[in-house]
Amino acid sequence: MKNIVLIGFMGTGKTSTGRLLAGRLGRPFIDTDRMMEHESGLAVSEMFARHGEAYFRAREKDLIARVSRRRKTVIATGGGAVLDPENMERLRAGGVIICLTASTQTILERTGRRNTRPLLARPDREEVVARMMAERAPLYAQADFVLDTSNIPPRVAAEKIIAFLRQGGHIHGRS
Repeated sequence: MKNIVLIGFMGTGKTSTGRLLAGRLGRPFIDTDRMMEHESGLAVSEMFARHGEAYFRAREKDLIARVSRRRKTVIATGGGAVLDPENMERLRAGGVIICLTASTQTILERTGRRNTRPLLARPDREEVVARMMAERAPLYAQADFVLDTSNIPPRVAAEKIIAFLRQGGHIHGRS
């Protein structure tokens, strides 16, 4: 049975939706950012501040190489995991790729609640979000299923993902 891999920009609901999805399907859940924090003892923002983005991306790549070998797991990736083609090859080899999207305004609202997003710790947040989303859009569009979460709660997102997985024969039975 394949993994269910959630990709998408920060603030689209990958963690919240992933937890609910894993619970509904009786599968383990891995959030790659949280796992990296646990293993390193540093928050993502601290990793960026102390070591830079290149260090973070190298750790992320190592972690994705490990978690992509698992089966029957719901995996929520960091928003930039798609930037490395090898990450996506590994995740796709053993998983169904689901991309969560949201409007720029929704992302700004969601990510503005806490100051834990190192790439957005700047005064021109809206321009940065718009630029990064535009750069990553072609990569996110390669997902097997794309779901806009701007106006739906994680519970509804999980239900829509389950419906897609059933329709595609990726899961069977009740959940």
